[in-house]
Amino acid sequence: MTAVIEFFFDLSSPPSFIAHERLIELVERTKTTLILRPVLVGGIFKLSGNTPPVSVPAKRKYMVETELPRLAKNNNIPLSFHTDAPFNSLNLMRGAMVADEIGKLPQYTTALFRAQWVEKCDMSNLDAIAETLNAAGFDAQYVLAQSQMDTIKKKLISATEAAVALGVFGVPTFFLENEMFFGQEHLGSLEQKIMKWVS
Repeated sequence: MTAVIEFFFDLSSPPSFIAHERLIELVERTKTTLILRPVLVGGIFKLSGNTPPVSVPAKRKYMVETELPRLAKNNNIPLSFHTDAPFNSLNLMRGAMVADEIGKLPQYTTALFRAQWVEKCDMSNLDAIAETLNAAGFDAQYVLAQSQMDTIKKKLISATEAAVALGVFGVPTFFLENEMFFGQEHLGSLEQKIMKWVS
């Protein structure tokens, strides 16, 4: 029986980026089905009563200078980000909803994650976003225009609210069937569960 992982993420989250890169290899190796669940992490924090880790100066310094580079190195993942990152991800996550509607969410997610966390692109700049989308084979003008439609805005809000209703309080969060795993550092436990599931 094929296991199914649901991956709740926000493109502004570097731990989500590291999780995404690790999941690509994990899914291929375990023949698992991956379902991408884009959400707005700011909304997750607000609705769940949580606070962003970067709001604590000492924690931000630790994450940027120590934790993230160490995680990337330990997992052989390239990491090099803009000095102003993370950026407000509202436009990016609305764009993810558009990509989902046209059946290209995996391609969108990979391209935008890597642009922000490998290529040091300024994701607060719409021209930079458009350039990234066009390079990845998207019609950037269409994606950006559609991302401002009320239906897309409501879709992102609904996805975020639904995540919180499931118990999500931050990203990255994973569900294997009905069991929740929070944080990329728990992908090992997730894989152990997968191997028991498919054996």
